[in-house]
Amino acid sequence: MPKFNVEKSIVVDVPLEKAFSVVRDFSKWPVWSPWVIAEPESQGSVSEDGKQNSWEGDIIGSGKMLIESEEQNKAIHYTLTFLKPWKAVSPVSFLFEPEGSGTKLTWTMEGSMPFFLFFMTKMMGKLVGMDYERGLKMLKDYMETGEVPSKLAFNGNESFDRFPYVGIKTTTTIDGIGPAMEADFGKLKTYFEGQEVNPDSIFSIYHKWDPVKDIVVYTAGLAVESAPESLPEGFVAGEFPACEAYEVTHTGPYRHLGNAWSSGMMHARAKVLKQSKKIHPFETYANNPETTPENELITNVYFPVA
Repeated sequence: MPKFNVEKSIVVDVPLEKAFSVVRDFSKWPVWSPWVIAEPESQGSVSEDGKQNSWEGDIIGSGKMLIESEEQNKAIHYTLTFLKPWKAVSPVSFLFEPEGSGTKLTWTMEGSMPFFLFFMTKMMGKLVGMDYERGLKMLKDYMETGEVPSKLAFNGNESFDRFPYVGIKTTTTIDGIGPAMEADFGKLKTYFEGQEVNPDSIFSIYHKWDPVKDIVVYTAGLAVESAPESLPEGFVAGEFPACEAYEVTHTGPYRHLGNAWSSGMMHARAKVLKQSKKIHPFETYANNPETTPENELITNVYFPVA
């Protein structure tokens, strides 16, 4: 069967013993799981001896994870068994190392795909890697603060009228999105300085997202009554079409915004929505990051439907 390997790490500002005990406790996994956040109502159970975790859901599928061996404060080795949407068995590990006054966590997986999906092997490795990164970010917050500041609401479909906009179209890497978008919105702010801007009119359209090639193409924009005839170099004018879109609302820091995007795509794969191939997904921002505490930032992510 086609194989892929994933290894992601993060440093948490907690002692080795605490880091190990939190990961070892399956009852705490739903708090920081990058999958359970997509379906909080999914069912899960932990065996009496605490060595097996099982789950069942319409969005996240079903499976179980069994602790095969462990070295106190050093490593936990699991067997991960997927039952739905397809069957697969993978070895998974959590490794723990001291890092200064904190702990370096490394999450690994040796995965495989059914033969008929061999062409998706690289993509699956990248997607699992992104899931691991989201999970480790939430685990870090949970270990360091006792909570995960990332909440999702799945609000169903919303209708949009077409609207003209002014924006900046940018190509960057996945890790480069944050700095690139900050720079683009800074330029837009300067361009519209002195004009009253409704926060709801600020948005980003995601034209391309390619984890394998590490390419993202997006437009950071502002909806306007009408686009001016001339614009500064690097600016673009366009019109977003009328559409109906499935809305996922994220409350929390932008570093966790991937939870909304990944969860929406999981809902699409589970056929909760049929995503449009003609209209690109987009996000809007309900409040100002310059004046709003990061845990209260609200971002609405939209998946246009066919």
